[in-house]
Amino acid sequence: MKVLSIDVGGSHVKCLASGKSVPRTFVSGPTLTPEEMVHRVREATVDWRYDVVSLGYPGPVLHGAPLREPRNLGPGWVGFDFARAFGRPVKVINDAAMQALGSYAGGRMLFLGLGTGLGTALIVDGRLEAMELAHLPYRKGRTFEDYVGARGLARLGKRRWRKAVLDVVATLNEALAPDYVVLGGGNVRRMKALPEYVRAGDNGNAFLGGFRLWNPVRIRRPQRAPRVMRAMPAAGTVRSPPDKRAT
Repeated sequence: MKVLSIDVGGSHVKCLASGKSVPRTFVSGPTLTPEEMVHRVREATVDWRYDVVSLGYPGPVLHGAPLREPRNLGPGWVGFDFARAFGRPVKVINDAAMQALGSYAGGRMLFLGLGTGLGTALIVDGRLEAMELAHLPYRKGRTFEDYVGARGLARLGKRRWRKAVLDVVATLNEALAPDYVVLGGGNVRRMKALPEYVRAGDNGNAFLGGFRLWNPVRIRRPQRAPRVMRAMPAAGTVRSPPDKRAT
């Protein structure tokens, strides 16, 4: 089954189909409606063949449909018929959850996406649960996202932002007790060091997550790593790559 995986973001929309290696991208922004998104995706992928579509949506998703309008895009996403617009079956999932699914290497994994906001998801023995932890109170009347999202980076500067990220990771790790934590999103490249139980993810894993929505794989449970500091891998790498057979 050929899958078209679409990662919808506040600044760009990225697409990749099964068997392809180079994503196709276009600018999104505050005026992008779902109709325009579908039109531009179909235009960008006119020479690709695919049977089904996975859509990573930048907001909460309930029963496979957007629950609220996105903050950084145009209106009309709630209630939109994506399957009819694409002319193919479509699975809609929260964008952080889709990247989490592509980053998953077994066991109990907490995913934290460092981007414009903070995306969160938990996978336990293959069962995925998108979470809305970003707007929970954290400190000084601010939320987790206020500290580790893009606004927090701008307010705190890199050094203090990195310390906040490590503190948020430690706090959520203690609360949820995963086997390991994956930090994804575009701003993970700004981190210098991570605890041993934390892995640096990659935005490209969102595409693999989209493929896995339709073609799930069995993954062995990993051992829990000791909690010591280590040097962070180069940006764009994943220490435990997912099984490529999913693509």
